[in-house]
Amino acid sequence: MAYPSMGEAHRRITDYLNKFGDAVSYQDVASLAQLFSFSSNSPSLLSLADALNFFQDANRLIKQSDKFSQFGEILAPLFRSLQSYRLGNLVEAYHAFEKFANAFIQEFRNWESAWALQALYVIAYEIRVLAERADRELSSNGKSPEKLKGAGSFLMKVFGVLAGKGPKRVGALYVTCQLFKIYFKLGTVHLCRSVIRSIETARIFDFEEFPRRDKVTYMYYTGRLEVFNENFPAADHKLSYALTHCNPLREANIRMILKYLIPVKLSLGILPKTCLLEKYNLLEYNDVVQALTRGDLRLLRHALQEHEDQFLRSGVYLVLEKLELQVYQRLVKKIYFIQKQKDPGKAHQLKLEVIVKALKWLEMDMDLDEVECIMTILIYKNLVKGYFAHKSKVVVLSKQDPFPKLNGKPVNS
Repeated sequence: MAYPSMGEAHRRITDYLNKFGDAVSYQDVASLAQLFSFSSNSPSLLSLADALNFFQDANRLIKQSDKFSQFGEILAPLFRSLQSYRLGNLVEAYHAFEKFANAFIQEFRNWESAWALQALYVIAYEIRVLAERADRELSSNGKSPEKLKGAGSFLMKVFGVLAGKGPKRVGALYVTCQLFKIYFKLGTVHLCRSVIRSIETARIFDFEEFPRRDKVTYMYYTGRLEVFNENFPAADHKLSYALTHCNPLREANIRMILKYLIPVKLSLGILPKTCLLEKYNLLEYNDVVQALTRGDLRLLRHALQEHEDQFLRSGVYLVLEKLELQVYQRLVKKIYFIQKQKDPGKAHQLKLEVIVKALKWLEMDMDLDEVECIMTILIYKNLVKGYFAHKSKVVVLSKQDPFPKLNGKPVNS
C-alpha cells in the first residue's frame, strides 16, 4: 500500500469534502450515494482511505471549514470507518459506520423531500454487508458475532423514519428487504412478521407505488416464509408474482425464485418442463419430477438422498418429502389403467397384493398392512376416491373420477 505525499493526501480529502458538499447543496443523490459505497472498492474511495491514513488530521479540515463543519458528525465517523475498512479492521469499520449512519439519519429527518433516498439505500445495504464481514472477523477471533443483529436494529430505526406519510415512505420496502436478508441470515425469520404487518395493513402504504425491484424482492422473501409455513397457495401467489415481475435478464434472480417456486408447484400438482430445469440449472429437481410422472417411489427417495444437503439448506426438503403421497397416487393410477386394459369390468377393484407386487418391483419392500395404511391415507386426503374392503383386502375405486386432480390446490391436511 503506497501512501501519497502530504500535499496529495490533503488534495484528495479536500476533493472528497467538496464532492460531498456539492452533492448535498445541489441534491445530487447519485453523486452522494457513490461517496458511501465502500463495498464497490472504487479507486477513488480507496485512494481517499490511503490519504486519510497518511494525513491523520482530516477532522481539522472538517472543523475549519464553514461549509463542512455542520456535517462534522456525519463526515468524521465516515472517515474513521473508511480508514479502518482500508486497513482490514472490519469490526472497527462497522462501529464507525454505524455512528455515521445514525448521524446521516438525523440529517435525513430534517430534509422535507425524499431526494436523498438513493443514498439511504446505499447506507442500508453497506451496513448489512459490513456487519456480515465484521461478524466473520469476530468469529475467526473466537468472539461472538453480533454486528448483523445490530445492523438489524439500525434498519428498524430507518424503517420507522420512512414509515410515515409523505414521499419518503416509498423507501420503506427497500429497507424491509434488507431486514429480511438479515433475519433469514440470522435464522430469526419470526421477526419479519411485524414489518410485514406494517407494509400490508398500514393505510399509508400502497404496494403498487413501490419500485418494481423492491416489490419483487419483498414477494420473494414473503413467498419463502409461506413455504416454511406450508401455506402453498399463498407461497404460489407471492413467488409467481416475483417471477412474473423479475427482470428477465437477471437469470440468477430467476433461478433463486424458481428454487422455491418449483417445490410449491409440485405440491400443488403442477410439474415443470425439463427445458425449464435445464435453462436455469435446477436439475436437482429432475428426478423428483420424473418420480411424480412415473409413480416411482424409489426414484423420489433416491433424489432426496442424493441432493439432501442442497434441499435442507434451501429449506424445501420436507416439502419435497411430502410428495410421496402424490407418487403413491400415480403408482396406483398406473396399476388401475393396466388392470382396466386387461379386465375393464373389474378395473375399479384393486387388490392390495397387486400394489405390494408393484412396490417390490420398485425394490420397495412393504407388507399388506403397510400398503393398507397408505391407501387409507390416500382416500382420507382425497387423492383417491373409493373405500376399503378390509376383509377381502381390496380397494374399491369410484367409477367416476377415482383419482382427483389437485388443480392447483394442496393435498388436504
